Parts: sequence; C-alpha cells; structure tokens
Amino acid sequence: MIDTSVELLSPDFIARLDQLSLVSRKMFAGKMHGERLTKRRGESVEFADYRNYVSGDDLRFLDWNIYARLERLFIKLFLQEEDLHVSILIDTSKSMDFGQPIKSLYARRVAAALAYIGLCNFDRVSLYAYADGLHDQLAGIRGRRWMFKAIEFLAKLASDGVSNLPAAAKQFAIRHPQPGIVILISDFMEKAGFEDGLRYLMGRKYDVYALHVLSPDEIDPPFTGDLRLTDVEDDDVAEITVSHALLARYRRTLQAYCERLKDHCTRRGVNYMFTSTNVPFDQIILNYFRQRGLVR
Repeated sequence: MIDTSVELLSPDFIARLDQLSLVSRKMFAGKMHGERLTKRRGESVEFADYRNYVSGDDLRFLDWNIYARLERLFIKLFLQEEDLHVSILIDTSKSMDFGQPIKSLYARRVAAALAYIGLCNFDRVSLYAYADGLHDQLAGIRGRRWMFKAIEFLAKLASDGVSNLPAAAKQFAIRHPQPGIVILISDFMEKAGFEDGLRYLMGRKYDVYALHVLSPDEIDPPFTGDLRLTDVEDDDVAEITVSHALLARYRRTLQAYCERLKDHCTRRGVNYMFTSTNVPFDQIILNYFRQRGLVR
C-alpha cells in the first residue's frame, strides 16, 4: 500500500532542479508557441537568416533597409519558439511494489523530478501510469503552478496488476500522436517481452529514454535453501532449492536479459539506462540523465 505522506522531492533538491532544463536530441514543432527555440523558422524575435521574397510571402517580414541598398526583396527569417512535449510513463504493476527502497517509490521520485524540470521550463508535461494498460494520467499540463497536482498524482499511485507494456505503449501512441520526449520507467518484468512495446513507441518517432529499475535483492538475491516462490503479478508458483550454483545461473541470466534489453534499445535509438534502487535517485537526474543529454 502506498504511503502518500512520503516526501517525493525535498526542498533542497527542488532548489537544485530550478537550474536545469530538459533537452531533446531531436527538434520538435509543437502546437503553440512556447519558450524553447527550435530550428524551425517562424515568427519569434530571434533573427535566423534571409531568403529571397516569393509571391505570397508575408509583407510584414520584408527587410526594407536591404531593399533600399540593393533594390532586391528579402524576407527575414526567425527561430521558432515551440512547446516541447515531455511524457513520463511509469510502470505501476504489482512487481514494482518490491525492494528497499521500494521500486515504485523510486520511480515516482524520478518522475516527479523530471516533471518539475519540465513544468518550470514551460514544457508540456504528461504523466501516465500503466500496468495491463494505461489506467491513470495527468496529461498536457504546463507551468510551475501545476506542480502540486503532479506531486499529488504521483503520490497516490499504487502498484497493482500485471504489466503489459505493449498494450500500454499502443494506447499511449494512439492518444499522444505529437512528437516529443518519452521517458519510460519500469523494471521491465514482462513475460510477453518488451520488444512490441518499444516498437509502438519508436513507431511514433518519439525521443525515447528507458530507465530500467531493479532492487538490490533482485540483482543479488540473499536467499538460500528450499523456497516456494509466488509471482506477485499472476500468482504462478514455483518450488525451488536455492544453491550457490543456482544463484550464479540466476545472475548470469539476469545480466544476459539486461544486455539484451540494452542492445535492443541501442539499435533502435532508445537511450537505455540501468539503475539499482540503492543508487540515490537524485544521481539519476543530476548525473545519469545529464550524461545522456536529457538534462542540462
């Protein structure tokens, strides 16, 4: 059960976030003018270039000074200011309700920090929670005044149900056709695989970041002896004897799975990052995402 009294962001950390902004590796054109300069030429106040006048051009942008000198008509071009759409997809399936610190809390703290940076920079921020599909959302918010609602939304998210990334990613792609940054935060414990889910996201040409979150006990299990294990999502049961050889095989299998996920992401232009929940979440924002170019 989620404790909504847990503080997601401390005041000291928020003060550090005030100096940051989110950056897309791609340039996107939004639906309305924002505060972010793109390479698309439009009507903002920052001059970009000239081009020859052609019939039908807006006469307001003729440069009459050049015409007086050269007797030729040139149109002034400007850098366009556009919205950057930032969408954060948070895995809230039952498997996220595990670990110390708990994976779901870790994911919500990372999401809160990224949302805060986006809102402070007047980006268009959307938060989506998913398990077997999208089930909660706070979409299209813009401006610092929405931060309280964003924190409230994240604090109330509970982990339940079976993860189905393909279904959630397909729903997201249909609801969110405009390009932008997509940050996917999950433990990627997908029995059906992760490939189809990532394919839906890449099909929309989003700038995708995948943060793979596991707990220390999942990376290096402290268990030995005879155990009866129950899958928290679908209640599958397995009775096993945990030996040193079995633990070594488990670690090799997990490492191979993480490498396969990383390779799949890298080949398709998805920026993959792995973390354990024993890594302070502020390092994910201030170091990991900064090194990958998402935060500056």
